[in-house]
Amino acid sequence: MPFQRKRPDLVLTVMESEYLRTLSVARTEPAARVQRAQILLAYAGNETVSSIARQMRINRPKIERCVNKAIEVGVLTSLADLPRKGRTPTITSEARTWVMDLACRKPKDLGYSYELWTTALLAQHVRKHCVVAGHPSLRKLARGTVSKILSQSAIRPHKITYYLERRDPEFEAKMAQVLYVYKEVRVLREAGKDPCALVAFLSYDEKPGIQAIGVTAPDLPPVPGKHPGISRDHEYVRHGTVSLLAGIDLLNGRVHGLVFDRHRSREFIEFLQKVDQSYPPTAKIRIVLDNHSAHISKETRQYLSSVPNRFEFIFTPKHGSWLNLVETFFAKMAHSMLRGIRVSSKDELKDRILKYLDEINEEPIVFRWKYGLDSISLT
Repeated sequence: MPFQRKRPDLVLTVMESEYLRTLSVARTEPAARVQRAQILLAYAGNETVSSIARQMRINRPKIERCVNKAIEVGVLTSLADLPRKGRTPTITSEARTWVMDLACRKPKDLGYSYELWTTALLAQHVRKHCVVAGHPSLRKLARGTVSKILSQSAIRPHKITYYLERRDPEFEAKMAQVLYVYKEVRVLREAGKDPCALVAFLSYDEKPGIQAIGVTAPDLPPVPGKHPGISRDHEYVRHGTVSLLAGIDLLNGRVHGLVFDRHRSREFIEFLQKVDQSYPPTAKIRIVLDNHSAHISKETRQYLSSVPNRFEFIFTPKHGSWLNLVETFFAKMAHSMLRGIRVSSKDELKDRILKYLDEINEEPIVFRWKYGLDSISLT
């Protein structure tokens, strides 16, 4: 007499059968999914629930639940856990809002020494003050729950993202003046002109605090197959710092630079004198620079008055150093020539920086500004 089942048979398509066979022998899938695939294959192969339980050494109710779910909602869906109602939340929405409000405030404003919250500190503060604040549901709040509340609200009070505040009320006007210079340069360059006899364009700034660091033991060269990189003793000696005063000719890419121990008015004037000697006396020298005190000091203005109509300063707005194209050159220098540099004295560092400028000027690279130029009109 043929075997009669109380529940319906499980009919598999070819695709479902192949998928279940692959899953039943998988080693990287979760164990629960592999076990359910084995149960469904055996049941579809006309085996009884009792025989499946004996072979797999699991109880009958587990097999029956797996088979019933496959018959009701489909084979592939039954391989995963179905969503459940879950436990009734004990933390009220008002309490969650209160936690988020605390996270948006600084711990130091609440009497702590911390500048930023940690989940442990925030959870501790909540547990301590929740009853007084009218949120007793938070009396057993754990740091993990704090993390979940903050994640759901997309709040990360332990992170800092930097921004640049525009504190100059004339920011837009000053930026337009700088962009106007860059637009003039682009038009002249596209026209193939370098009118150095009439006008020169420079982007100028100082790079202070370049450290003269020396080694206490010689660097060891790479050894093929053993030490792929240079080996350096972790100890070092500080010889002081120097400042680079540099300006890039925006038309031809040539760099004018001087290196000093400091960057006061007298050093800036010496840089201006060097630039003055580098161009024909009939040329107007237009310089994009920030409003550092040395650039507008009494000593600097006295020198400028001695060479009337020679220089024209275009000042970048406050907190607008990114508008100064020479910063790109400084960044490139920091990531190439200055990276890992070691010297025996400040004089050696000065010599090597000046040598680097000479090397750059052998094949100058023209830096091009693109941002915002389409909105600037020369007419």
